[in-house]
Amino acid sequence: MNAQGAGKLQTRFRRVVRPVAKQLWRFHLEGFERLPAEGPAILCPNHISFLDSAFLMLHVPRNISFVGKAEYMDSWKTKFIFPAMGMIPIDRAGGDKSQAALDTAERVLRRGELFGIFPEGTRGFAADPAPFKAGLFHLAEAFPEVQLIPAWIANVQRVMPKGEVVPVPILCSVTFGAPLQLQPGEDKRVFLD
Repeated sequence: MNAQGAGKLQTRFRRVVRPVAKQLWRFHLEGFERLPAEGPAILCPNHISFLDSAFLMLHVPRNISFVGKAEYMDSWKTKFIFPAMGMIPIDRAGGDKSQAALDTAERVLRRGELFGIFPEGTRGFAADPAPFKAGLFHLAEAFPEVQLIPAWIANVQRVMPKGEVVPVPILCSVTFGAPLQLQPGEDKRVFLD
C-alpha cells in the first residue's frame, strides 16, 4: 500500500480523465493563479461530495495528496486504488490515532508537494462550515511558512445525488481564495472573504 502520497497514477488519471470530465460537466474555475507552481502548500477545500478530491485532482496541474477516512481501507473497492491515487488514511478518532496520517502529511510537505485536507473533517452540506478539526492547525503550526489556500467547491454534490447511477451534467465550480494566515484563538471557520 502506498501511504506516502500522490504519485504517477494521479498524473495519469488527470491526463486520461480530464478530457472526459470536460465533456460531461461544465466547470467554472477561478483563483488558480493563487496556487504555487512549485513548492509546498496546504489546500483547504470545503467538503460536500465524495467527488471533491477527484475534481480537484482533475483541475489542479500538480499532484495533491489527501487525507481520507481510514474506513476506505476496509473495502476491496477502495483499499488499493485510493492510496495509489494519493489518499493517506486517517483514523478520525483524533489524537494518537490520527498522528500517523499527519506524520505522512508532514513528509509530503517537506518534499515540496501539495497536500489537501478537508478542514471540517467530514462532508457537510450547510452553507456555514462546521468548526475546523485540529489536523489543519497541527500542520499550520508545524509549517508556518507554508501557504494555506482555501478552496470553495460548489454543485459537486449534485453531480451524483444519492441513489443515482448516472452522473448529472451540471455546472460545477472550484474557486481558490487568497492564502490564509491562521492566528491562535481566532474563529476557525474561515473560508473565502
